[in-house]
Amino acid sequence: MAKTAIKPLLYRPPPRWQWWAAFGGAVAIHLTAVALAQKREPPPVDLSDFPTAVVVATLEAPEEQPTPPPEDIPLPEPPPPPEIKPEYVEEATPPPKQPKAQKIAPIKAPQQAGRPGTMSISGAKALATYAPKPQYPYEARAHHIMGSGVCVVDVDPGSGSVTSATMAQSIGNQILDNAATSAFRQWRFKPGSVSKVKIPITYTMTGASY
Repeated sequence: MAKTAIKPLLYRPPPRWQWWAAFGGAVAIHLTAVALAQKREPPPVDLSDFPTAVVVATLEAPEEQPTPPPEDIPLPEPPPPPEIKPEYVEEATPPPKQPKAQKIAPIKAPQQAGRPGTMSISGAKALATYAPKPQYPYEARAHHIMGSGVCVVDVDPGSGSVTSATMAQSIGNQILDNAATSAFRQWRFKPGSVSKVKIPITYTMTGASY
């Protein structure tokens, strides 16, 4: 085999125009970068020529406003006092004075042949076996009728029953006289103890008393 001859490698520099072109491109890129940096960062402003001023801030307390007085709320007018009319006082006319009953002393008649005599009411009460109290009629009580009188009753000695009752002295009102005599006619005594009794009776607002 025939051997091929090896040619020596020689350095060939690039053409000169390529070098200048690369250099010019690098310079252009650098200048472009510097221009962009100047646009983004403006130069600092020199403030040395401006005058300086000191501002002192003070806080003033607000003036205290006087508290306004409370509004006067009008109170409703009180109602007028009721007209006080003088009470009509009926003058009570006092009842006419009734004459006082005269105390009549019982006449003690002498007993004849064992016949009993007249007794007072104090002694007759002890001998009475039945003695209902006279009632105060409604008509007389409603009209405040009062008075005093004396009733005389006759008694049958054998049975002790009252045979008659009459007003020796009227009370002053027929209603009261009838009430007294009706009650005394119902009285009963022990047989043979009494034949006649005088009974003083008085009517007041509390009732009859003798």
